[in-house]
Amino acid sequence: MNVAEYMSRVPGYAAFPSVDALYAELDAAAAAHPDLVKVRHIGASRLAEPLRVLTVGDGPADAVVIGGPHPNEPVGFHTVTTLITLLCQDAALRTRLGYRWHFLACADPDGARLNEGWYGRPGDRRAYAEHFYRPDLADQVEWTFPLTAGDYRFDRTLPETAALMRLMDEVEPSFVCSLHNGEHQGAFFYLNRDDATLAHRLAELPGLEGLPLHYGEPELPGSQPIVPAVYATPSGARVGAAFGAGASSADYAARFGALHLVTEVPMWADERVSDKTETGTGYQEIVAAAMAARRELIDTLETALSAVADDLTVRSPFRRSTEATLRTFRTLTEHADEHSESLSGPDRLDRPATVAERFDHRQSVHLFRLRLLGTFLRMLDAEIAAGNPTPAIHTQRRLLAERLDRWVQEAEADSPSPATEIRKLVAVQLGAILLAAAGGAPHKRRES
Repeated sequence: MNVAEYMSRVPGYAAFPSVDALYAELDAAAAAHPDLVKVRHIGASRLAEPLRVLTVGDGPADAVVIGGPHPNEPVGFHTVTTLITLLCQDAALRTRLGYRWHFLACADPDGARLNEGWYGRPGDRRAYAEHFYRPDLADQVEWTFPLTAGDYRFDRTLPETAALMRLMDEVEPSFVCSLHNGEHQGAFFYLNRDDATLAHRLAELPGLEGLPLHYGEPELPGSQPIVPAVYATPSGARVGAAFGAGASSADYAARFGALHLVTEVPMWADERVSDKTETGTGYQEIVAAAMAARRELIDTLETALSAVADDLTVRSPFRRSTEATLRTFRTLTEHADEHSESLSGPDRLDRPATVAERFDHRQSVHLFRLRLLGTFLRMLDAEIAAGNPTPAIHTQRRLLAERLDRWVQEAEADSPSPATEIRKLVAVQLGAILLAAAGGAPHKRRES
């Protein structure tokens, strides 16, 4: 299969679609191809938003593609509609892949609607921070599948996750792909099989679009690479239990023996993230600086939260995210500290850092600063909008807005590269789906 040729067909995009616009595209595809495409509801979100699944084709095996598993990661919206168009127009491709495709185009429509303020300005880092929303791990569709790990048990499955579970139970997929994107990093993937051939081919895809691979630190400390920038999927037992969440879609897909792929593509790309050149700075020094900045962020926001805690009256999603994410971020920082200590010795800590490592550690500081502070400010704005502008809330709103100005300026100075063309991001995700689907040895569904 000439995956590069399919990638070249991806059109240009200026922005990300709203939830309503995305659903309109699904309805249009169903109307244009009534004998091939079906749209149905598989459940409802926490705010009673219908969860729509679009099914294409009639292959002997089933594939599930999850768009927007995190609401600040909308690249997959375009990838889903692009792949739907290809499948509808290319009967030979449908036959070659051999799947009946099920697309949950927007896994968290409630959260997506809270990010729509920046969807129309995808390259604007300030807009991204000011309109950012992401629930904490235990409120994410991707990380609330049931989990039992030793004495740890998670059974607070979200309605959206339960709907996705029902879909997988129904179709028993051979292949599941969860479409994620990051911020200022390189492209990377998670794969639940130790398939070096597929991993190498996945790692080649970003270069076809001029995107760098991620050679900085793993997203989750201790993740094991199959090849550079393609990691073995971490188990829910390790991640969920550590952060008070559940299992992932990969854990649930394993029930069916499915190949599971996660794509991670960067909204901003910088070649430094794939530069293995040694710097004049010690690795231990850059880790210590990043940890110090993380602790400063936690202390700053915990102090601000304490200053307004008695005045908060609105149970907004921003408040829930702020309070829970601060706890999770502290746990993540502690885990990163422990991981660094486990790497002690001349082979790891006492060596020069690479350009990629130095860049990635600094970017992680900017990422968490802008995410957490942006959500904190939205929490305060919800109070003010509800008619609760107490002196403490008003004061913290002013002080933190000034800090946001400073942190945005620092982030932009550290990483002045422009936003990645959306088309390139979609093309890499599309190529990854096609590669995995073509090489995943699908099994036929059982007849009911």
